Amino acid sequence: MDTQPLRTSVIGSYPFPGWLEFAARHLDQFGSADLSEMQDDAAMVAIQDQIDSGLDVITDGEQTRFDFNLSFYGFIEGIALEPASPRRFGPPAHDQRGKHEIVGELRAPRGLGVVEEYLRLKRLASSSGKRLKVSVPGPYTLSGRLAPNQQYVDRYSITEALLPIVRQEIADLTAAGAEEICVDEPSMSCYGFREDTRRFVDLFNRTVETGRGKTRICTHLCFGNFKGHPVGYRKYAPLFPAFLDLHCDEVHVEMANREFAELELIGEIARHTDVAVGIIDVKSYYIETPQNVADAVRECLKYAPANRLVFAPDCGLSQTARWAAKQKLANMVAGVQMVKATL
Repeated sequence: MDTQPLRTSVIGSYPFPGWLEFAARHLDQFGSADLSEMQDDAAMVAIQDQIDSGLDVITDGEQTRFDFNLSFYGFIEGIALEPASPRRFGPPAHDQRGKHEIVGELRAPRGLGVVEEYLRLKRLASSSGKRLKVSVPGPYTLSGRLAPNQQYVDRYSITEALLPIVRQEIADLTAAGAEEICVDEPSMSCYGFREDTRRFVDLFNRTVETGRGKTRICTHLCFGNFKGHPVGYRKYAPLFPAFLDLHCDEVHVEMANREFAELELIGEIARHTDVAVGIIDVKSYYIETPQNVADAVRECLKYAPANRLVFAPDCGLSQTARWAAKQKLANMVAGVQMVKATL
């Protein structure tokens, strides 16, 4: 397994610069070359912030996506996108995102666009010497906003239709040289308490089989972070021991926002694979100090060996203000380095 002691990483997303959010509301005023340049510029902002923080593993910050998950529906045929949010007023939360109607066979002849994202990241960041990571949503999570119909009668039917699409994207990413692919499946961790976890494992393993053994496969298991709010039952216990059979090289678990509850679980995971510990709370604007981080790292070392541990924020940083994200990442790396220096 390709690993290093106390690696520092991120999940995938990074805050959009303010100018990008403004431009995204006025895309009709830009030409195709302008948009291409804008995508490069936005990715470079995220890349440079991550490099400056000292991270071992970086991403493009998912700067060309609307969301870690939602953008992909634009690549899939057979979907009529929801015209309006089901709830527009009151506190922003997950229930403001409804479901898209399925109107035909679910296909993605152009792929999901992640290969293009990776090639842009490689072009812009390969000289940095950093390890490059790209993320793709797993089919169960991707199925969550699609409404069943007569052809696809339930969420599992939709998942099975999406599975070969994601599997092909992983194959194409592997062929393009992606060295680290994270398959985001937060819906599995959110709903594992009420679903068949063995079925989840089977779905995941069939999805990643095209990359297994050829690239570093990671998975991100959290409890939701839309507008800084969780959505799932926030316990990992129902997922294990079944999830120890996931075919991946790194399992990421959200810990900081949960006050490091169930931390002992990382020891069990580390006996099977690397474990990435969410050590920065992306839902809080408290800026963890390097000492806070170092203390948490030392606590993790009570359960798992250094060569199995990776440290990252709890979730993607897209819902966190950029100023806070930058400082949180810098302090995370500084705190991990404090402990590394003593090993």
